[in-house]
Amino acid sequence: MCRVVFVIAVLGVMNPAAEALDNGLALIPTMGWLHWERFMCNIDCDRDPDNCISERLYMQMADVMVKEGWKEAGYEYVCIDDCWPSHQRDAQGRLQADPKRFPGGIKKLADYVHSQGLKFGIYADVGKNTCAGYPGSLGYYDTDAQTFADWGVDLLKFDGCYMDWTLLGEGYKNMSEALNKTGRSILYSCEWPLYEWPHQQPNYTAIRETCNHWRNFNDVYDSWSSVKSILDWSAAHQDITVPSAGPGGWNDPDMLVIGNFGLSHDQQESQMALWAIMAAPLLMSNDLRDICPRSKALLQNRRIIDINQDALGKQGYRTAKVDSFEVWERPLSNNRLAIAVLNKQEIGGPRWYFISAIPGWKICEPQCNVTQILPQYKEMGVQTQQSNIILSVNPSGTALLTVTPIGSNLKRAHKLHWHNTAAKPKRPIL
Repeated sequence: MCRVVFVIAVLGVMNPAAEALDNGLALIPTMGWLHWERFMCNIDCDRDPDNCISERLYMQMADVMVKEGWKEAGYEYVCIDDCWPSHQRDAQGRLQADPKRFPGGIKKLADYVHSQGLKFGIYADVGKNTCAGYPGSLGYYDTDAQTFADWGVDLLKFDGCYMDWTLLGEGYKNMSEALNKTGRSILYSCEWPLYEWPHQQPNYTAIRETCNHWRNFNDVYDSWSSVKSILDWSAAHQDITVPSAGPGGWNDPDMLVIGNFGLSHDQQESQMALWAIMAAPLLMSNDLRDICPRSKALLQNRRIIDINQDALGKQGYRTAKVDSFEVWERPLSNNRLAIAVLNKQEIGGPRWYFISAIPGWKICEPQCNVTQILPQYKEMGVQTQQSNIILSVNPSGTALLTVTPIGSNLKRAHKLHWHNTAAKPKRPIL
């Protein structure tokens, strides 16, 4: 017999577990570009000048983001990851950029990014070294925060390598306070829970009060197995992580790898759709100078971005799992609902899913208006709870919909969602 897990309860329980970091930033999920997954720690500018970690790479990405519609679509941050610094601090104990690869220095690079109407992000580490072995910020939190502020940094990605895990919380809080003391608005992207989960369940109340977004699980790779593992972890821990998300602080499942080498187009659509449902930061890691038109159109799809950036600020979550299908749902502003139906089967052809089997379909009482966004845009018109529409979903692909209730009691639409998913028995589809 086909069996399914349903998650149905009251959205009111979804209020954030704590107040957000009070810096006025990340009121909607962050959008931008980050170098790591695509360009990693390539510092060989003699052999590979076009792709090495250098000021040239970030200037070119900033240029493309403006010229090719990325900025207009909402992608506003150009972010450096690891491997940018010199191996030695300067005489005043300040971080300094590698002089060969960043001859103009970070301040000049940040000024260039700002001149394009974009924002500039940088990377550092809470421990004694970065993950690639460059100087970390341990013992220099105030110094590094002020240095970043002086350079005009708008976002700090703060990693967690080379640090005693019992001191992670203290270190992340100290840097948060140091950033705020500079008087400059610097979005704070943490990896605190990622490094604490192997030892104990992190305190998401403290994390939300400290950071603007936070990584929970493994780095994303350019592969479908990696993306699936992130989705599996997110669903398995959603009762712990989802309530912490909201304006000012977000769970970060890591970078979008759309437009690279490892994902089919259906899989790229699945990552984009599920990241939108999860209210995830949309930080691309790809080569915007050379990206295929279909991937570009997907990343710039206004309807998907609108789901991700929805003003209600509620993270979506998995509501059903049956027969290699998963249903993920996200409540949206104006009583709407976003729904993603993911086909996790990786053999055969398209498979069928009855739209009426979606748990949140109950909002279609008495009627609703349905729009399909993926795999192709389609206005599906007015529907009811009894509608017998069947969705066609390709292997490892996703159907993405928005549903707007019509008629009588719209408040009822918001009574069908979040509940703690721990230890819920399975029950058959009726």
